[in-house]
Parts: sequence; structure tokens; C-alpha cells
Amino acid sequence: MVACLPGRRIFIFRQFWKLQVHMAYLLNLIQSQMASPSSLCLLAALLALISWQAMASDPSPLQDFCVADMHSPDHFFKAAKLDTPRKTNKVRSNITLINVTQIPGLNTFGISIARIDYAPLGQNPPHTHPRATEILTVVEGTLYVGFITSNPNNMLFSKVLNKGDVFMFPQGLIHFQFNPNPHQPAVAIAALSSQNPGAITIANAVFGSKPPISDEVLAKAFQVEKDFN
Repeated sequence: MVACLPGRRIFIFRQFWKLQVHMAYLLNLIQSQMASPSSLCLLAALLALISWQAMASDPSPLQDFCVADMHSPDHFFKAAKLDTPRKTNKVRSNITLINVTQIPGLNTFGISIARIDYAPLGQNPPHTHPRATEILTVVEGTLYVGFITSNPNNMLFSKVLNKGDVFMFPQGLIHFQFNPNPHQPAVAIAALSSQNPGAITIANAVFGSKPPISDEVLAKAFQVEKDFN
């Protein structure tokens, strides 16, 4: 992937460096017990500014696009055949993700798309996208979908979606989709707010880690007996 600097990133870096210099000076004053009330107020303001810079979202890119070959339209195209049904896996679903790996032109633009096929009673099991919010629309069939909020509430927000309905999943939260129809498949199209959203399937991560998590840890975490025999 080609490395490109987003707009304002150099400016932000320079400002951040200046703030660090001022902070170091003020911290030295405090340590030597020479800091005045005005210096302490300035330190608090600088801390607030640094916190704001740390939380700011990625800015827009400086250039129109960022690819290796500036003259090839192939960097912006993929014959993905997203209109074609896919064979499903052991959980009776299939995800066809189109991200920056398949379309290099997505580099720096923070977006991906996916087609998800669900066999009858198939599911996209509970998972998270650590780097993206997702918005999903049903183009065929019916889906039961939902997401769970973070600790300590762990509230479930769920809906049954029909063709044409739209649902969104906040970034980083556990979510799922399930086709409740035992006879008909379902299809959805999802957009994600990252060129490489990542996915962590909860069951695979917890029970299929390499090396595996110890049985003692899992037994206590899920409040079950270590030996099921």
C-alpha cells in the first residue's frame, strides 16, 4: 500500500510538538515549586488541547487519491460480482469484503463494502469491527440483527429487518445478523467506515486462539465446569 499523508497531519504534528515543549517547561517549574497560578492554568489549558488533538478524527487527504500508478483506472475497479450468490460456510453465511486490498484506490478514504449471504437459518455470528462503524441494508429475505452496548449495561438493541430496511452497528460493539427463515436465504449489503475495518469473531477469538486460552480461564469466565464429561 502506498503511504500518503492526510491533510493537516503535518500541521497537527508541529502544533503537538510545540505543546509538548511548553508542557515540559511548565512541569519543570512545578517540580521546582516556582509555578504561579497563571502557569498552572496554562498547563491545564495545554492538557485540554493535547487531549482534543488525541481525540480528533483523521482529517481529509491532501491529494485527490493515493495509489501506486496514478494513470491506471484498475486501482479504482473490482469485478466483484456482488450480484452473484455465494456458497456459505459452517455457520451458513458468507462474507465478500471489498476493502483497500481489493481496490487500492480506497487508500486514505476510510470506506469498504461487503456482500453477506445467509443460508436458511444462517448467521453472521457475534463479532466486532475494531476500526469501523457499519451500516447494513437487506436486499433479499429477512434478518434478525442486533448489537450489545459496552459494560456495565450490556444492553441489546435488536430489530427484525425486511427487504429494504437499514440498520447500523456502532464501531467496536459486538453485533450479529441471523436469518430466521428455515426455507429462504437472505442477502445484505454493508458499508463500513474504514478502508480496512478488521473483524473479531468472538467465538473464534476466545475458543480458537493460538496458543489457546487456558481451560481454567475460560471455565471461570463463562461460569461452567472445566470438565464436561
